[in-house]
Amino acid sequence: MGLPQAPGPREAAERADIAAVAAHWRGPRTVSVVNSKGGSSKSTTAALLSAVFARYGGTGVLTWENNQTRGTLGWRTEQGFHDATLMDLLPAVPSLLERQAQVGDLASFVHHQTQDRYAVLRAQPMLLADEQRISPEDVSAIHEVASKYNRLIVMDSGNDESDPMWRRMVDHTAQLVVVTTTRDDHAEVASLLLHTLAQRDPHRAQLASNAVVIVSQADRNATKADLQRVAGGFAKQARTVVTIPFDPAMVEGQLRLDALRPATRRAWLSAGAAVARGL
Repeated sequence: MGLPQAPGPREAAERADIAAVAAHWRGPRTVSVVNSKGGSSKSTTAALLSAVFARYGGTGVLTWENNQTRGTLGWRTEQGFHDATLMDLLPAVPSLLERQAQVGDLASFVHHQTQDRYAVLRAQPMLLADEQRISPEDVSAIHEVASKYNRLIVMDSGNDESDPMWRRMVDHTAQLVVVTTTRDDHAEVASLLLHTLAQRDPHRAQLASNAVVIVSQADRNATKADLQRVAGGFAKQARTVVTIPFDPAMVEGQLRLDALRPATRRAWLSAGAAVARGL
């Protein structure tokens, strides 16, 4: 019998990334996915990061569509046995925080993803912002419920940094994920967002310096050089920059980890590990 061989660099890196996303922490953690430009892959990133953490680390992962406007997360993920949204959850907050409340009680408000094993708390995609106005206090109340029942909360956000809902989300954030595509306008807005946060209070400055930037090749005509060019622009602004190749399964339809190409799944595992190492 020969001696067992040590894993090669690629296998060792993959094992390390899996260990990172499979780890649990003391107490819940909140990750916020941000970019003030629409179409910059926020919902895609929130869903697929959640899938990575849930598939490797187990249940207790919630993706929360923290958006005043018509967000897209509800359209890109699986609907449960109901059509509840965060507007339905709000009146139930007091009962869900009672001592006798159980995990199963939350199932009436979140949408279980049967393949990827995380849950989604939706905004109401059919309502305008003024029909589902959420206050900062509402955000904190929902966050208290989410933290009671989940180990990881991944918050998908809107496009308005001045929205009190957006600002309160940042107050609760432990790890910031700034997303962009290879489009220059998306990248410029992402860079400006990091710069702005760095000039705010110490909490926001720390989030900015410790941020993970995820650059997605949303355009099939973009090149690897485009990815690297955009990624390189964030090298001095963030802790880590991860690139995601183009994948038709991310363009439209429901987002599922197994529908992605192997190289794309590996890239999302790397992205998840980068996030986990900041928690």
